Amino acid sequence: MKSHPIIKSPILLDGELELVNSYARRPLSEDEVFIFTVALCDNEVDRDYERFTVESLEKLATLFVGKCGIFDHDPSAKNQSARIISAKVEAVAGKKNLLGDDYFRLTARAYMPKTEGNRELRDAIDSGIIREVSVGCSVERTVCSICGEEMSSQLCSHRRGETYSGKLCYGELVEPLDAYEFSFVAVPAQKEAGVIKSFGKEKSMEDILKSIEKGEAVTLTKTDSEMLCSYIEGLKKQSADGALYRSRLEKEVKKYYALCEPELSEKTVGDMVKAVSTEALCELERVFRAKSGEMLPPTPQLAPKRSAVNDNKNSQFKI
Repeated sequence: MKSHPIIKSPILLDGELELVNSYARRPLSEDEVFIFTVALCDNEVDRDYERFTVESLEKLATLFVGKCGIFDHDPSAKNQSARIISAKVEAVAGKKNLLGDDYFRLTARAYMPKTEGNRELRDAIDSGIIREVSVGCSVERTVCSICGEEMSSQLCSHRRGETYSGKLCYGELVEPLDAYEFSFVAVPAQKEAGVIKSFGKEKSMEDILKSIEKGEAVTLTKTDSEMLCSYIEGLKKQSADGALYRSRLEKEVKKYYALCEPELSEKTVGDMVKAVSTEALCELERVFRAKSGEMLPPTPQLAPKRSAVNDNKNSQFKI
């Protein structure tokens, strides 16, 4: 998503100090608060050929209230610099988007306390050095502008950015699920300056794990978090089962070693067993179990006793 500018509006409006103090631990005075207006997102087609519908903007207006402002979408507590106290969707008179529709944007009022630590940031905002922001949020679906189907489904074969019968293909971001943050971005032309989008029905456990393996920042919805917690619990159970299985396997291998290689000390065998993989243990258990069976073949407990006098099985028929 294209980045949007901070709109200079440094004066607290009626009722805004009360909104600020609803988040503050102690009451702040008007002189202690730095306030500004920021355009978060709009209904324009962005450089990824996606756009929010006006209905989505209205839903996001409620979701963004209370969310914090950070830097470069880095979800670290030390990056928290501002907080949104209100948001609304507004039409910009006389302006149209790429599609020729009336242009709407989501604007928010955000504040930060006036401290010595953020003086440079406030000066940078006032002077226009820091002026672009982008947002992090998630939506349920991305609907194709050509066929009306979800773009990730097999029912849609269209590609974003291409034209079909004179109509541009783009994805409409509908049914917002959550709003995470807005970020001050240094280089808005880069990919990182765009909206961080995640789609509830498309994200799988595999997607989350791949992002983590690549060292990428991962923003999770409540559903994603629950799925990840469930996955971790499953891994814990598998780990416990695996540990129990290996413990029993080690005991079996040690037992067969004692029968087949009695010259090896218990400590030596124990060290060997600990050092090999579970797969190798399985092979050792199989081989030494077979070897011990050859050395000590099993004897049936109910086998008939042979006569010490005559071992001829037909002797009972002789007179």
